[in-house]
Amino acid sequence: MPSPAPSPTALISRYSTPAIALHWLMAWLVIATYFIGLGMGELPIGPERIQMVGWHKWLGVTVAYVWAIRVYWRATHQPPAPPAGAAWQNLAAHTVHGLLYVLLIAIPVTGWLMSSAKGFTTNYFGLFDLPNLLDKDKALAHTLKEAHGFLANTLMALVGVHIAAALKHQWIDKDNLLDRMRQPRNR
Repeated sequence: MPSPAPSPTALISRYSTPAIALHWLMAWLVIATYFIGLGMGELPIGPERIQMVGWHKWLGVTVAYVWAIRVYWRATHQPPAPPAGAAWQNLAAHTVHGLLYVLLIAIPVTGWLMSSAKGFTTNYFGLFDLPNLLDKDKALAHTLKEAHGFLANTLMALVGVHIAAALKHQWIDKDNLLDRMRQPRNR
């Protein structure tokens, strides 16, 4: 009796090249945006701080755009099967990935809402202005600033968990999980 055909997911051993590129682009954008956000708070009010805020907003909007492309790509392209392992590990990985996707859009949206509540229009690289979503409201702006910072710190903690899990798979489990998110080497 012939063995059953493998599921389509089982045939996929790595993410597609666009998925890999979007993953690493998002990673670098998030890291840059986060550390610019931290650094701008240390600067006195003046031209340097205004420039840093501009870069932070531009990168934040770019994160939102890349997020939308990533979500579309993920919805239309099958990822590789999860690695063999304990059910709790797969559940944890699925939960962390889901939270990462939620935070990657929630943070730019709270930043946009905060800017609106502060009375500042968000401009994207001088190309166009995003509409203000809220009327100016100092108290609400403060609340949104706190939420934005909390969500950003939560994202970075989850990024740390994500990296630690990937390294655990690579170095302890030795299942070459990182190969799924790297370009194949030319041999």
